[in-house]
Amino acid sequence: MLLIYSNPAIWETLSKEEIEGLMGEAGAVMEELTDSGEWVGGQALADPSQTKTVKVRDGALATTDGPFLEAKEHLAGYCVIDCETPERAVEIAARWPDARLCAMELRPIMDGAGVEA
Repeated sequence: MLLIYSNPAIWETLSKEEIEGLMGEAGAVMEELTDSGEWVGGQALADPSQTKTVKVRDGALATTDGPFLEAKEHLAGYCVIDCETPERAVEIAARWPDARLCAMELRPIMDGAGVEA
């Protein structure tokens, strides 16, 4: 799974044309991965202001608005890919525009037995 991290302050400095260009890059990578059979799926996530953090401590439910930690970067979306090697996954993540603007986190998906799927 590719976890896409973003920083709204960076995106606010970009022109409409730059944003459209970056979105076009991401679209091209998704199309390539779809054609190669490596694309499983993905979604953008809502703004962190719409986040709810849920905790249960000593049986008591506590719900707060917003993300748990104050950070400039936030999880903005994810992509699920199915590729042959970890090196290929790194190659794909490096081509995603957010890798240049903020960060991409690569994490294997585990099956129910705790083994990489």
